[in-house]
Amino acid sequence: MPDNSSYKIPVEIPGLKFYHHPAPFLQESGAALPGPTIAYHTYGQLNAEKTNVIWVCHALTANSNVADWWSGLFGPGNVFDPEKYFIVCANILGSCYGTTGPRSTNPENGEPYGIDFPHFTIRDMVNAHELLRRHLSIEEIHLCIGGSCGGHQVMEFAYLLPEKIKNIALLVTSARETAWAIAGHEAQRMAIQADPTWQENRDDAGKNGLKAARGMALLGYRTFASYVERQTDEEEKTYNLKAASYIQYQGLKLERRFYAHSYWHLTKSLDTHNIGRGRGGAPRALSQLKMPALVISIDSDLLIPPVEQRFLAMHLPNSTYHEISSGFGHDGFLIETEQIRMSVGNWLDG
Repeated sequence: MPDNSSYKIPVEIPGLKFYHHPAPFLQESGAALPGPTIAYHTYGQLNAEKTNVIWVCHALTANSNVADWWSGLFGPGNVFDPEKYFIVCANILGSCYGTTGPRSTNPENGEPYGIDFPHFTIRDMVNAHELLRRHLSIEEIHLCIGGSCGGHQVMEFAYLLPEKIKNIALLVTSARETAWAIAGHEAQRMAIQADPTWQENRDDAGKNGLKAARGMALLGYRTFASYVERQTDEEEKTYNLKAASYIQYQGLKLERRFYAHSYWHLTKSLDTHNIGRGRGGAPRALSQLKMPALVISIDSDLLIPPVEQRFLAMHLPNSTYHEISSGFGHDGFLIETEQIRMSVGNWLDG
């Protein structure tokens, strides 16, 4: 895979494409990124009428290869059918999978930005998506869909382009980041900051802190029942317990495929999510999103529980609400693909 980003991408991502924007990118903070790079994937072909675009917004530590991480929704006859749709997914600003982020080179000194990367928001992520949309000459988006952090982006994208985005699907997301979620992010950042290497300007800085942060996050992504069912030891053991090994394993997996500097900054950006900020509050902002909207919740979600999706459905003028039953909690939006396929497919057809 040719690496056309300005840093080493930590994993191999087949089919990755790059758009290098030729001008500075102004962020909400007032900082300007000089000529950002946006990594992305496309599948299928844009039809003659240019009306068959599905734009997928990915979650926090995912990449733009939606055919991989949401494979249960991808393929002929499925929701993401590349024979029918032109499917686009862009890697988010601040990530480490090709788009400009903390491990990118700062042209002012020739070194990676590191922890000094300019503060960015969910709206900045979406404004970067907008640069790519224009580059791809996309004039209409038939469906914009995303879960969790991806759902945050969908709302902002729809607010930015209310005439161009025809349908939106919001999975396990909220109108604004809750105090519960922000507290979890801060605890995870504290874990990274407790690693004495985290401020060093190298790719593996803070890696042990990142593993601890991932372990914390997994407590909110899953449920009490799922841990008890899957991680309870069958023997009367006093050490090397399954639940402990599982958390260690998940932390190691993320450390091998992600950078702590990116994770730290991305959780900061999550904290900024508020569709109503500067727009008269969430109910007023949501009332401006008049396109058909599918809102999906998961009954066992501890991180962004169904009460948040019911709020969205209440204030979106043209919404359909569907609650999925799952034992997997928040992560169910990546696991319960059959239920999601049925819900999104039926809604689109109907």
